[in-house]
Amino acid sequence: MRLGRFAGKDGVWLVRVEEHAVHPPPNVGLPGRPLPSARPRTSGHLLAPVRPTKIVCVGRNYRAHAEELGHTVPDRPLLFLKPPSAVIGPGAPILLPPDSAQVEHEAELGVVIGRRSRHLDPVDAMDAVLGFTCVNDVTARDLQRADGQFARGKGFDTFCPVGPWIDTDLDPADLRVTCRVGDTVRQDGRTSLMMFDLPTLLATISRVMTLEVGDLIATGTPAGVGPLTDGDTVVVEIEGLGALRNPVRTDAAVPDRPRPIAQR
Repeated sequence: MRLGRFAGKDGVWLVRVEEHAVHPPPNVGLPGRPLPSARPRTSGHLLAPVRPTKIVCVGRNYRAHAEELGHTVPDRPLLFLKPPSAVIGPGAPILLPPDSAQVEHEAELGVVIGRRSRHLDPVDAMDAVLGFTCVNDVTARDLQRADGQFARGKGFDTFCPVGPWIDTDLDPADLRVTCRVGDTVRQDGRTSLMMFDLPTLLATISRVMTLEVGDLIATGTPAGVGPLTDGDTVVVEIEGLGALRNPVRTDAAVPDRPRPIAQR
């Protein structure tokens, strides 16, 4: 089953998504108004399928990606947060801020939490999962390196495209994860290559913080991250799940100004 959020002329609705139509969803506990009756998908558009209270991300969870950035693989999951204000849905533009000269894509499998959880045991941690979605952990790499931590480089508005829906029936153990920019495949990996599997991630994160319904976990990116420029279209695709497409634009709403840090 595929669940999403749908914007029509009469508001925003929780829906069950099919190829040509959206339908009233089952009660899965996500906040929002359920669609009262079926309608064509052409009568509106899909939004990001979640509105999380937090986005928990995992760094260096693929060995080849850690190596391409010159990092060692951590001996425990490396966690950081992205703000919920970074979330956008399919088709919405990723805005390149004037603060950065090196914005990059990171294709990732997203895990959506289905029940409030704390201190999960790896044995049954997956019972807390509602489903899976595509995530693009957009990163201002120059700012990340200059700051020595992730908050600014990962936190700009529009830096977390999510969607196009939540798939509740997917087996996440060995899925192909790709990222295309235009016609060029930049990233091509498999979830089976994660250094820390999903039960380990869920158990580790829930020892630190309570996971709420609709929270999003971005599980790390394969090798091949690269730059985004104005006019690009970036597509994150996960086997059996679907494709998340977003155009890339310069943020014209923010005036350019001298950058306060030296480029590295």
